[in-house]
Amino acid sequence: MSEHFAYPVGLRLSGRRVVVLGAGQVAQRRLPALIAAGADILLISPSATASVEAMAEAGEVRWERRRYQGGDFEGAWYVLITTDDPEANATASAEAEARRIWCVRSDDAEAASAWTPATGRSEGVTVAVLTGQDPRRSAAVRDAVVEGLRDGTLAAPRHRTRGPRVALVGGGPGDPDLITVRGRRLLAEADVVVADRLGPRDLLDELPPHVEVIDAAKIPYGRFMAQEAINNALIEHARAGKSVVRLKGGDPFVFGRGMEEAEALAEAGIPCTVVPGISSSISVPGAAGIPVTHRGVAHEFTVVSGHVAPDDPSSLVDWAALARLRGTLVLLMAVEKIGAIAATLVARGRAADTPVAVVQEGTTPAQRRVDATLATVGEKVAAEGVRPPAVVVIGDVVALSTRDHR
Repeated sequence: MSEHFAYPVGLRLSGRRVVVLGAGQVAQRRLPALIAAGADILLISPSATASVEAMAEAGEVRWERRRYQGGDFEGAWYVLITTDDPEANATASAEAEARRIWCVRSDDAEAASAWTPATGRSEGVTVAVLTGQDPRRSAAVRDAVVEGLRDGTLAAPRHRTRGPRVALVGGGPGDPDLITVRGRRLLAEADVVVADRLGPRDLLDELPPHVEVIDAAKIPYGRFMAQEAINNALIEHARAGKSVVRLKGGDPFVFGRGMEEAEALAEAGIPCTVVPGISSSISVPGAAGIPVTHRGVAHEFTVVSGHVAPDDPSSLVDWAALARLRGTLVLLMAVEKIGAIAATLVARGRAADTPVAVVQEGTTPAQRRVDATLATVGEKVAAEGVRPPAVVVIGDVVALSTRDHR
């Protein structure tokens, strides 16, 4: 066999005949990609694995239950030989060679006229890796490249002309490792990032120098309300042809005003992608060793914004109903009002000795936890100097966590 490298090429097989001999494990792995490519697949094999049989029953491949016969490759563009019969494989390979049809052999790569690369896909990009006779290395390289594209560590920005677009990305509770893979990739592709104070700040240090980072808290508001000014900034940069990411802490739609931004973008005719994030309402208690639910202890948990005091006429929360619940109560943005909230819950019937944990800057290196009860949490938070951002967990689940987390 020649020492020359294999020549890589992408086969456009849609509507073109592909013949697959054998229906075992190798065929089971290869068939989905051929189906996804739209190939007209003829499968020839006396038997098949359950998965391959299901593909045939679904009409994704045409299965003839027999062994290979001379002439089976008539009209084929591509052949895949996967049987465990060396003699039949050699005969079939010879037919493919005579007909000048590219042929892959799973039993003898050296005798084949084509090799199957290790392939992967991410956001419209197909990665194909060939390393000759080392398929494990091919798969390892493929995995590294695809993972890099997916999580944004391998930057591959799009350079073709595109219309305006904005992504509302939930950055998670603070630890940069807790952003979603899609969120990290969109950050890597961004031209402009409008970031919240509570977003994962460490991620901003990873951005290339050309990316414009805008602190949402410092956008000039002028005659606009803060949120309206942020909406206008998103629209302005998107209309300038920039790829814009609105990076928010937690999840965009959990007390993040993400829907207001999505509505403003829709009204301006700008496409908007929403990337959910890990909400601090469950991740921060978890990082502090507190399960928001637990068998035999709490069968529900309720997430409430605590930025408005219970006696404020603008409050939309039914605190009396919350006090009657037996499960876990998670409060966000409640540090300032926690004393009044705790007093209201006790007055409405929740036991004064109900355990409470306040977790400040959860999931970050600065995380700390303060434990109290409903009767003492107001004074304890003030005495300990707890400041936002912090998550308050109320309920018997607080007592389940180990002292190592305190």
